[in-house]
Amino acid sequence: MTATQILVVDDEVGMVTLLRNYLSREGYEVTTAPNAEIALQLLAEHPADVILTDLRMPGIGGMELVRELHASRPETQVILMTAFGSIDVAVEAMKAGAYYFLTKPVKLPEVGAIVHKALAERALRLENQHLRQAVEERYAFGELLGKSAVMQRLFALLERLSTTTSTVLIQGESGTGKELVARALHYHGARRRQPFVPVNCAALPEGLLESELFGHTRGAFTGADIARRGLLVEAAHGTLFLDEIGEMPLGMQAKLLRVLEQRQMRPVGSDREVAIDVRVIAATNRDLVQAVRQGTFREDLYYRLHVMVVPIPPLREHRDDIPLLVETFLQRHAAANHLTPRHLTPQALRCLEQYDWPGNVRELSHVIERGVTLSTRAALDVEDFGLDSAALSPRLAVRSMHAAPPAETLAADMPLNLDDLTQHVMTIALAKTRGHKGQAATLLGVHPRTLTRMLRRYGLPDA
Repeated sequence: MTATQILVVDDEVGMVTLLRNYLSREGYEVTTAPNAEIALQLLAEHPADVILTDLRMPGIGGMELVRELHASRPETQVILMTAFGSIDVAVEAMKAGAYYFLTKPVKLPEVGAIVHKALAERALRLENQHLRQAVEERYAFGELLGKSAVMQRLFALLERLSTTTSTVLIQGESGTGKELVARALHYHGARRRQPFVPVNCAALPEGLLESELFGHTRGAFTGADIARRGLLVEAAHGTLFLDEIGEMPLGMQAKLLRVLEQRQMRPVGSDREVAIDVRVIAATNRDLVQAVRQGTFREDLYYRLHVMVVPIPPLREHRDDIPLLVETFLQRHAAANHLTPRHLTPQALRCLEQYDWPGNVRELSHVIERGVTLSTRAALDVEDFGLDSAALSPRLAVRSMHAAPPAETLAADMPLNLDDLTQHVMTIALAKTRGHKGQAATLLGVHPRTLTRMLRRYGLPDA
């Protein structure tokens, strides 16, 4: 088994020697570098699991090194050390991507505890990555996710349809992922190397929609100063995705039917037919049968589209996929916003599993994004999601606001001296809340004025 690799970066020889000797005795393989430039050269050849770096060094400083490593090696845990500690620096370090912030002179047992915890969290992250990859290989089709029976049946249908060039009609409520289905059909099929061109039929008036789809000749209408190819030509040999086809005007429906039947089209202002080779995938959240009865959708076009139908189930019909989707969105939104990955409390997960999700998977993604972005807690809870309280179970809507974490969780990585522990906890709380004293006070369970007095007592900045 390969020894754990630790890199110590500091221009102070005494500190480097102290940390190297201690960490080597703890069983780690330690490499040292006198500055960030040499550290980056070493990392290019020998990656490290944990890096301890000084803040102030000649050339590239520790904060810049943290940012560089967070961007290029997010799996590496970086611990920043400095003799010039302040709340502002701690906040900046955590925002830059540091795992932890240590004030010099460091206490070796504390360094050992922090390194041990950093390695444990790194191992958990890597395990989660491997599990997500395995899940996606087994429970995914393109960007669609689901292990429920209903989603597995959908994937099997998409697998069969992706090998054909038939016109497909995707039916599903808003937010179920109709465009994801269309893209999956395209990129799993023989046309995957050709264009995928989406167009929203509801977003364009009839005249503009016709020009967008079929193109126009120069002078075909006022403002047509140059000829333009339409999207049907842009999508040649690929796929044209017509989203919200139920909103397409009747006049355009007749022209689309002709395209599907004869594989030809005529640009606006032209008297010549143009042959096209394109697969058409359409999608709608409307009841097209009802639209046919009401005279807003052509019956002949409906039957032409209704040969290959893909119904997408609403999220409320496959709630057992919610934990998988939640985990995926937690990781995705944390990575997109350069934030530490979060998890849910049991109450929060039950809440999401019981919610009706009128906006389906899209709404779930947005709710998780809100929690990840706005909450300062590692474990997101019910109130972090901003859901309609009327839709929540009363048992889930009421919870304790000040549940204390187990004592062993705190003792694992904090100093045992009471004054040091107090300063340490206040610094971490302010770092987690990005310097917001009111939120930090809430996190600590004290009044903001109490926190201000404590900051002044220990000589820490209170503004």
